[in-house]
Amino acid sequence: MQLRAAIAIIVNFLLIAALIVYGFRLFAEYHARGRWAKNVTSLLAGLGLMTLAAALLLTPTNAAVLAEISHTKIARVLLWASNTLLLAAIAAFGVITYSRPLRLWHERKIERDLKRELPTSP
Repeated sequence: MQLRAAIAIIVNFLLIAALIVYGFRLFAEYHARGRWAKNVTSLLAGLGLMTLAAALLLTPTNAAVLAEISHTKIARVLLWASNTLLLAAIAAFGVITYSRPLRLWHERKIERDLKRELPTSP
């Protein structure tokens, strides 16, 4: 019976994780497009899936498993992973923000150089 319980718990957590990821993707798609009227369904679907995942997570069996997991050092690992991902997001934003003006400056320079090489007509 222990194997069945373990499989059920793992499948539960995988289903919950999938719901959370899909909900966040829908919410991110809604937020990225910025069209309030067209994307309200994505917003509501994303929030609904995240609420469903939270409801599935807050069962007595899952709470007991979470209580057992909380006694390990997984919280520190997740905290480090979270901080690393947040710093990577900040760095990516900086690279994207500052690389575009440099790319545009480089394109303009190439365009000026090409115009200089063209023969002039009288």
